[in-house]
Parts: sequence; structure tokens; C-alpha cells
Amino acid sequence: MRIVHLTPGTGNFHCGSCLRDNALMKALRALGHQTLMVPLYLPLVTDDEPANPEIDVKAGGINLYLQQRLPLLAGLLPHPLRSFLDRRSQLLTASKWAGMTSPRDLGRMTLGSLQGQHGNQRHAWRQLVDWIARDQDSRPDIVSLSNSLLSGLIPLIHERIGCPVMVSLQGEDAFLDSLPNTHREKCWTTLVQLAAQADALIAPSQYYASTMTRRLRVKDKTMHVVANGLEWENYLPGQSGQQRNTATIGYLGRMIAGKGLGNIIEAFLSLHRSADIPDLTLHLAGAATLSDRRYLRGLRRRIAKAGASERVQWLPNIEFKEKVDFFHAITVFSMPAPSSYGEAFGLPVLEAIACGAPVVQPRHGAYPEIIAQTGGGLLVEPDDPQALAMRLRQLILDPELRSRIANHGSGVARRLFSAKNSAQAFEKVAQECLCLS
Repeated sequence: MRIVHLTPGTGNFHCGSCLRDNALMKALRALGHQTLMVPLYLPLVTDDEPANPEIDVKAGGINLYLQQRLPLLAGLLPHPLRSFLDRRSQLLTASKWAGMTSPRDLGRMTLGSLQGQHGNQRHAWRQLVDWIARDQDSRPDIVSLSNSLLSGLIPLIHERIGCPVMVSLQGEDAFLDSLPNTHREKCWTTLVQLAAQADALIAPSQYYASTMTRRLRVKDKTMHVVANGLEWENYLPGQSGQQRNTATIGYLGRMIAGKGLGNIIEAFLSLHRSADIPDLTLHLAGAATLSDRRYLRGLRRRIAKAGASERVQWLPNIEFKEKVDFFHAITVFSMPAPSSYGEAFGLPVLEAIACGAPVVQPRHGAYPEIIAQTGGGLLVEPDDPQALAMRLRQLILDPELRSRIANHGSGVARRLFSAKNSAQAFEKVAQECLCLS
């Protein structure tokens, strides 16, 4: 099969979606398929070697923003100017301000994207689909969309390319629910209409498949579960990797409240105050943008007031090798997202388990599913830092329990959640789409 996969880039920080997409496309290629991963908005940032040599960003974020804000000028921008704005250097500069867009503009941009060829961004989307369709000898058999916010492309792809469209679901509901009231309902209504036109919807967990089947009002046969998988041979600790610290709590994820950063800090401070783990430290890693600075300053003040600043290590925007060493150095891991955020999968949780760090996760979203399948951690009630602290304390002070959970979880995670398994499941869905088309 010839598969074109469209995925938004972040420009300046690693994200779970890019990591999953890159591993999936490489594994599909290893199965004998022709795959092309195309970056949209901003350049891709991947943890490992990219699935294909870097190609130019299509539908660049700056041009999309101008077309949304200045629709009357969108079709009048000269090609040299559009090309200049799509240059990697310009997009990387723009990426530094990611997250600084006002909620109102974010709502407008999201709705404009979902409206596809009928929205203000139609010039960019038509150019993208024309570029895909241009080579008659290598037209794709399948176009794969990295997330459902790109679903505005479905009608255009069906019309101009005539191939099935597979849409991955990766936690978009939380983003849509966070939009201002003026755009939230319109975005959901439009997405429901577009989901009915998708040839297949792919969720990373049973939990998220059930959630989005209900919210998108689609038929069960349209929804498929393809669990995320990674290339675990790349997750061996480097020679510079630290020995596992017997009293280090680790967190890796976006440095925002929605991923539970505040919860893990509160749990750590509770253990710090109890003083029964004298060498306890907290390592906080993950993506941080300029828009996160105010929130992070508040957390740092909270830690300083508790006299624990020297016991907290901040590791924003670490590279892949640093991330692997991080997972192999910590004692326990937690990314305790609040119950208001239903995690579709939680890739860092799986990475921690696979690297031998037992996890403690709240009992909601996809977390219970991952822990039930791997046996790599313990569950606590959500939104309860004290309960989280007690579970973390239990694992830290019981090396036998910790070792038993870690050894079992690591082996199962690497076996069940491999990139090859994910690619084979994706391949099966794609073949079904082609048979029905």
C-alpha cells in the first residue's frame, strides 16, 4: 500500500503524537508499505530518526493564520511571499510563540481548519491536496490523518484523490472542550458531521474508542482500536545513564495543569514534609512553552516556600537520549492528570513501564487499561495528592514490590506495545478500508 500520513509538527518540542506517528510509519515501511509522513503547520520534532527524510512543511502555520484572519487577502498573497512564510526558519521562529494565541483566535483557527475547503483556510488545504494528487503514478491508496482536527480534509481528499481516509484520535476532545463557548459547539457539530464521512476512525485505547464513539455519534464498525507502539530497542540506557536512584519520583509530560504537574508536586511536598524518605527527589521533565511560564513560576514559588527547591530538578524539552536516561534513573513515575482530563492513552506512562520504572496513576481515562494489560503499576483515586503520595511512598520503601512490578511490567509492555504490533493492526484496518472502497 501507498500511505500518506499528515501530521502537525510542533516546531520546538517533542509530543506524544509525533512520537507515535513516526514509529508507526517506520514500522509500516518495514512491513513493505510505501509511507510518507508529511508535516503540517510547523516542522516535526521526533525522538528518533524520522520516518522519511524531512520534507517541506505543507499548509504552514503562518499562512494558515493569515488566511484565517485576512480571508479577503488569502487568495491574493503572491507565491514568493507564501513560500517565504513557509520556510523552515520562519516557522521555527513562530513556533517559539506556540500557545500564545488568544482563546478566541484558537477557536477561529480550529473551526476554520474543520471547515476545510469551505472555510477561510481553503486555499492552503486545496494546495495541500493538489500536491498529494499531482503525481498520478504514486497517488496514495490511503491518506491517514494524525488527528481528527484535520477532518476538514476528508471531503476534499475523497473528491480529488478518491482514496479512503483513516483518522486517528489522540485526545482531541479535551482540546475542543477547552475552547470558548463561541466556537466549542460549532467545532463539535462540524466534527460530528465529518466523522461520519471517515472511512475508519482509530483510537489508541478501548476507553477512548468508547468515549469518541459516543461523542462523535458514529457506528461501532467505523471505530477501531490500534494501541500505540514504540521501537523499544531504542530505549536502552546510554553509557552516561545514571544508576536508578532509589528515592526519585519522575514526571514527564507537558508542563501544564492538565497533565497533572501540580498534583505530582503536591504529592512530593507531602512526602517531603513527612521526612521519612530523607533522600527523596523529584525530577520534572517534558515540554514547556512560553505560554507555560506564568504557571511554572507559581509552582516554583510553591516549592521554594516549602524549602524543597534543591530537591526538585527541572528538565524542560529534553532530547531523546536524555529522556531514555531519565526513565532508567527514576525510582517511580507518575503523570497524575486530573479527572477532568480523560487521557486517551498516556504514552509516557507506557515508556516508564517499559524502562522498568513502576507507575502510579489515577483510576480514570486509559490509565487503568494500560496498567491492567502490563501489570506495571498501581492505581489511586484521581484528584487526591495525599492518596498519590501514599502509593508513591509504598513503592519507594518496598524494593521487593517495586522490583516485582517493574520486571513484570517492562517485559509485557515491550511485547504487547511494539511498533510492529501497532503497524500490523493499522495495516489490517487499512486493508478493510480498501476492500470496502
